[in-house]
Amino acid sequence: MSSQQSDPSRQLDAGTGAVPEAGTGVDAGVDAGRHPHEPYGQPRLSLAAVVGRLRAAGCVFAEDEAELLLAEAPTPAALAALTDRRAAGEPLELVLGWAEFRGLRVRLEPGVFVPRRRTEFLVRQALALGHQAEEGSTPVVVDLCCGSGAVGAALAVALERVELHAADVDPVAVRCARRNLAAALRGGRGHGTYGGGYGEPGAGGSGAPHKPYAVHEGDLFAALPGPLRGRVDILAANVPYVPSDEIALLPSEARDHEPRTALDGGADGLDVLRRVAAEAADWLAPGGCLLVETSERQEAEAVAVLRRGGLGVRVKRSEELYATVVIATRLPARGR
Repeated sequence: MSSQQSDPSRQLDAGTGAVPEAGTGVDAGVDAGRHPHEPYGQPRLSLAAVVGRLRAAGCVFAEDEAELLLAEAPTPAALAALTDRRAAGEPLELVLGWAEFRGLRVRLEPGVFVPRRRTEFLVRQALALGHQAEEGSTPVVVDLCCGSGAVGAALAVALERVELHAADVDPVAVRCARRNLAAALRGGRGHGTYGGGYGEPGAGGSGAPHKPYAVHEGDLFAALPGPLRGRVDILAANVPYVPSDEIALLPSEARDHEPRTALDGGADGLDVLRRVAAEAADWLAPGGCLLVETSERQEAEAVAVLRRGGLGVRVKRSEELYATVVIATRLPARGR
């Protein structure tokens, strides 16, 4: 989304009530509210002033965004800085330092891909498959091109049992994913552990579901531990799929603030998908599924790419979220 259309409903429910008109400068409309650790005499921007500044910058959801900024900023100086960053076009989620994804607060750092609401549809499809897999055993789930780890965290929280692995080529994304998985698995839904090795035991307390996980740094399957080959039940690969010559046409929020490696899918947008499709069957367990997000216009070629990889393919769509997910299943070996 562009800076003028960033939707704060990803953070909270829209509809905050009427907000009075405000001036457009950072000095307009201050109030005397003071953080207990702030020096006296430093005025804090009012809600109306922040709304006015965001409206002047073209933010459609200025009222909702302003409330989020006020809630996040501990001091008047911090609020002014956050407002300046958002008005300059930085994505709201990066300004806040978090994004809401399937009820989880996913922490972000500058330069990390912001999880999209439409990707919740991919998670929904993966969960349906994961619940089937966990009926007989603990499903092995891989979040490939994990970015912040939002997909893996959402799956780990929702599944009763899971062995989760996430991987990304970007060290900043890997650091974010480790933080987010640790936070997601600290609650009452189970615990996990991250260490230097593979298959370390979970750190759950008595009676907690066992949810071991690890986050790996590296290029696609090269990042994964060898023992996972042939064992993966759910492979969620949210690969980049924007054609290279269309990167310049993206909203500035994505083009200027997110890593190109998380956006650029090559000449036709499907180069990374081809690499995943070429190896997926070797990593999937019998009956295991690969799930990828793509665009409506790339759907036919994406299906063909996955079929050439020896996978059975079906497509799911969500008109509500404008999402297209291709599900590719490892087929039984011939002669069996």
